[in-house]
Amino acid sequence: MQATYDLPMLAHATMEPLNTTVHVRPDGCDIWVGTQVPARCVDVAAKITGLAADKVVLHNQYLGGGFGRRLETDSVEQAVAFARQVPYPLKVVWSREEDIRHDIVRPMYHDDISAVVDGDGQILWFGDRISGGTVLGRWAPAFMGKDGMDGDLIECVAEPCYDLPNLKVEWVRHDMPAGLNVGWWRGVGPTHNLFVMESFIDELAQRAKKDPVAYRRALLKKNPRTLAVLDLAADKIGWGKGTLPARVGRGVAVGDPFGSRVCAMVEVEVTPQGEVRMRRAVVALDCGIAVNASSIEAQIQGGLLFGLSAALFSEITLREGAIEQSNFHDYRMLRINESPPVEVHTIKSGEAPGGLGEVGTAIAAPALANAIFAATGVRLRALPVNRALLAQDKEAMKKKIADAGHAAPGERSAT
Repeated sequence: MQATYDLPMLAHATMEPLNTTVHVRPDGCDIWVGTQVPARCVDVAAKITGLAADKVVLHNQYLGGGFGRRLETDSVEQAVAFARQVPYPLKVVWSREEDIRHDIVRPMYHDDISAVVDGDGQILWFGDRISGGTVLGRWAPAFMGKDGMDGDLIECVAEPCYDLPNLKVEWVRHDMPAGLNVGWWRGVGPTHNLFVMESFIDELAQRAKKDPVAYRRALLKKNPRTLAVLDLAADKIGWGKGTLPARVGRGVAVGDPFGSRVCAMVEVEVTPQGEVRMRRAVVALDCGIAVNASSIEAQIQGGLLFGLSAALFSEITLREGAIEQSNFHDYRMLRINESPPVEVHTIKSGEAPGGLGEVGTAIAAPALANAIFAATGVRLRALPVNRALLAQDKEAMKKKIADAGHAAPGERSAT
């Protein structure tokens, strides 16, 4: 079995656009900003002003949404460069258009994935050849592996949750053109790898004519923690119980990102016009020792909706060297009426605490794509979701899109 998967560049589109307030004086510099890297901001401000680092005071604020964008210092550098020219405090706020068009985007990825299976559909060999840029190589090159490998880029596929007897994961480095920097995006490596891995596992289950949950159970016999979240989610959503209406389907995805164990199940309805309506989402989680139950629920709900939003709508494209998207009219987000109820069920555990803030985002896209397949029989191997492929009258939908002056993305990446 072989397949090719493609994921697009993504912007962060944080709720609060980039903004920094700076007061530069002969004897010091004060900075008010929400940042994920205060020490880096102090260092760049000291370099720009010529002051000693201990003369720069950073007053860290709430992020207003970070998602990796506030791991960068470009907006602080700009504000400090302007503020050093005036004697008063200066506030620099980026517009939404500047925020998106000058984002440091998540890389695009291209995966050639394959498996050798026996007559019963059991995996004998699994391979993933990833092409894409490296964020780690730009942001913290000292943390690259001694063999030049970007460990983040292969997380959750180089050490999958499943028992695979033979596994080969490769990375072909593909740097973007000069001037197009790539950066961290919420969910980082697992957001990409879990979509590819869990979509392809679903393809293998389909080929073997086996239920997707049952197929995964067989692969998780040596991973009881992940098997437990799979069983819990299946029970809570009622997997396999009852008959769903036409063009309604449920999808499943599991993984072990950031030291946690997670299973997401999504139920969707796909209209004859190809619109995806999310009816329900269930997430089962083992994050080790649980400290704050309400924070766990909030992080998983918010992360899942963030990931679903990106999978449904989000893509950064370039024309003549510039990002085309500029605001929420052409870089869409889920609206409240489009968001499904999200149930979060946490397993009581005494294991070491795992991550939470990115787990929901990382598991969202494959659960959605697998649900769409269950509803329509269309396997999406590219994101964002291509509604033209999901419409019952595909030719009419393609014509409608063409008449509107838009290409139908991802057609070659679907079956």
